[in-house]
Amino acid sequence: MSVSTPHSVSKLLEDILAAGLAIQHHAGGMSEAGYLTSKTVRRAVEREFEIIGEALRRLAASHPETFRRITFATQIVSFRNVLAHGYDLVEDQLVWSIAEKRLPALLDEVRTLLAEEEARR
Repeated sequence: MSVSTPHSVSKLLEDILAAGLAIQHHAGGMSEAGYLTSKTVRRAVEREFEIIGEALRRLAASHPETFRRITFATQIVSFRNVLAHGYDLVEDQLVWSIAEKRLPALLDEVRTLLAEEEARR
């Protein structure tokens, strides 16, 4: 196994996967109502989405061909920007919906891309 550079494809994809799994851990087993009433969980989930968006932004800059293979990558980066800079615009129900409905597909794509990267080594 080779050592990853800070912005290698593998490192960025691993960061996305780790943050996505953390979201599932934080919100796992919760109902939407439970999520909406737990400020601590909401903040943790938002922070992990910020990490995902930042890793994707870096991926776009350093490895655009891989970035283009991720469905909704541009929208995820935009979502990250709202979370990081427009805290007063964040709709908690939307964050919950994305975590529940869109995150699993993103993680599947990232796992596939990581497997491809590993096969190249």
